[in-house]
Amino acid sequence: MRLSPIFLVFLTSHLVFSQIQDNVDFIHGDISIFVDAESKKIVGTVEYHFQVLKDVDSIFLDAKNMNFNKVLLDGEPLQIGKTPKYLILDKKFRKAKEHRLTLSYNCTPKQTVYFLGWDATHTASKQIWTQGQGKYTSHWLPSFDDMNEKIEFDLKITFNQDYQVLANGKLNQVLEKDGLKTWHFDMQSPMSSYLLAFAIGSFDKKELSSTSGVPIELYYEPKDSLKVEPTYRYTREIFDYLEKEIGIPYPWQNYKQVPVQDFLYAGMENTGATIFSNTFVIDSIAFKDKNYVNVNAHEMAHQWFGNLVTEQSGNHHWLHEGFATFYAYLAEKQLFGDDYFYWRLWETATSLSNLSGDGNGEALTDPGAGSLTFYEKGAWALVILRDKVGHENFKQAIENYLNKFAYQNVTISDFMWEVRKASGMKLLDFENSWLQESAFPLETAKDFLRTKNSSLKTYFEIQAKAEEDEISTLEWLTAQWKDWDSDFLKSSLLYDFGNQLPVDLLDSILQTEGIKVRQALAMNVERVSPELKESFEILLADESYLTQEAALFRLWTDFPKNQVEYLDQTKDIEGMPNKNVRLLWLTLALVTPGYADALKPEFFQELSNYTHPKYHFETRLLAFQYLKNLNAFSDNTLKNLINACNHHVWYFKKSSRKLLKEFLKGEESDARLKGIYQSLNPEEKSYLDKTLGK
Repeated sequence: MRLSPIFLVFLTSHLVFSQIQDNVDFIHGDISIFVDAESKKIVGTVEYHFQVLKDVDSIFLDAKNMNFNKVLLDGEPLQIGKTPKYLILDKKFRKAKEHRLTLSYNCTPKQTVYFLGWDATHTASKQIWTQGQGKYTSHWLPSFDDMNEKIEFDLKITFNQDYQVLANGKLNQVLEKDGLKTWHFDMQSPMSSYLLAFAIGSFDKKELSSTSGVPIELYYEPKDSLKVEPTYRYTREIFDYLEKEIGIPYPWQNYKQVPVQDFLYAGMENTGATIFSNTFVIDSIAFKDKNYVNVNAHEMAHQWFGNLVTEQSGNHHWLHEGFATFYAYLAEKQLFGDDYFYWRLWETATSLSNLSGDGNGEALTDPGAGSLTFYEKGAWALVILRDKVGHENFKQAIENYLNKFAYQNVTISDFMWEVRKASGMKLLDFENSWLQESAFPLETAKDFLRTKNSSLKTYFEIQAKAEEDEISTLEWLTAQWKDWDSDFLKSSLLYDFGNQLPVDLLDSILQTEGIKVRQALAMNVERVSPELKESFEILLADESYLTQEAALFRLWTDFPKNQVEYLDQTKDIEGMPNKNVRLLWLTLALVTPGYADALKPEFFQELSNYTHPKYHFETRLLAFQYLKNLNAFSDNTLKNLINACNHHVWYFKKSSRKLLKEFLKGEESDARLKGIYQSLNPEEKSYLDKTLGK
């Protein structure tokens, strides 16, 4: 392989990469892949059309650990340079020339493409899905990690005919041959490579249209057909609101959403095709506790902010996450009212203030800032900015910004220039306070909320009173309680003062207040007094799984003589997608003296079974934690724990490794591990050997 000087520079400087790529414009990518589920392999061909803008000596593509069978430039074989990360076209290219690059390749992605259910440790459903955000699509497609390279992609995917495949774009054709199907997806506008996505599984779908006529496809597993409505509740309303509020029509051909098992995050805004966690697939009771509305609106808003206009670099990440969070909050305000909106802002303000108070405050221009800063401080900045310049000026600036930079890359300066033009304001004070400063301006936020929301104004007054004289404040609060009509105010007061309020008021709250207020009491009370017992028992049947869980634990703990009664009453409740009520019930049933003793082996087996890889990682982690508290890891549970230590979800993996290390401190741990070692797979053995220092 001939190594030109440019090739050597490629190996040492990503900055030079970017400068060279600025001289080449990749216009269209025609992708065709076969997904081999059994070997977890991608076999593909991609044909790129590109134009040379200035003379260059080489061109590179990002290609992680790929094998290339054929590389053709304009139909002729081309010598290439290859590293584990890059494919280099080591050739002089002249300005104004157009070329066709054809790459045939195969790869076994170590990340980005996730194969669930295709090996012995199967999940409940067989699925394949991608998560390319950041710089990861190049693990399954020779492409461009640099977000500044915008390409119109078309995608053909070949897979087993018994499954459903979805991807970016409009499905134009499905061809069937020899038990396989090939799905043809067409895109009409350019996008960054990291927004490419596909998902494969046993899915059905519900179809609807926005008021403007955009097709919307809502996917689900057949077993979840009764959960489609609560899961996707308000989807059309959110879509219509965002189009109207943003002022720019939805920029893609259609919009799809699909829930998948063990997704890494809440959701991901791939162009026209959001993939999200199936923990949001819920029934109408769970909707009151944890629903998809905010994530739905957030990922949908990204179709404009992040997908239509894309940051130039991480220095401008606010333009993605802050904007998506802001518009999601506006959509929720439209659906749930002002009180919901402003109390949500207060909740995030306190989190941001705590971050700043710990000395970890971050500027929105800091590319290394955390999610709390980019999402929540970013949303706050836009709330303040819109209030400062006025709604109409702000909306005009947004429209101008999106029209001017559509399908391009942007900076914070680009956006602020449009706001200054639309408003006629210099806005230097805003930029200094909200974009450049690391500390969160809590007092400014409180002043804003105080003027916008009467219940928050009352709450701040109560906080100030309590600092001066808590006893008289509690007396005043008790007397005023019935005059307040904000569930958010009452819930916050219960979290702050609930254990100090008189029993007769707490009893009245249980009898008369709404679900969220009752939940706040159930989750905050340290002990249920005998006087509250009867009213508190009503919560076991409340329309909230979180309330049911809290009430069951509190009543079982505080009234031992009634434990059997409480367990009988709740024995058929599963709860949230993570089975919160059921797992608590099994644990309590196992430790309750005299309760269904003949069935306790079945209870233990069921609790242990929930640690198996076929269950969602949230369910598994909760089951592991309960079994740890019981000191009751069976051999199968231990095998499942070791399996979890290599899971692709970072938080679950970290938690599982911590649990395993705690187990290893036990006296019998070595013998237990020796007994199951030969039944582990090579990856599990490797991790265990490393952990044990072998």
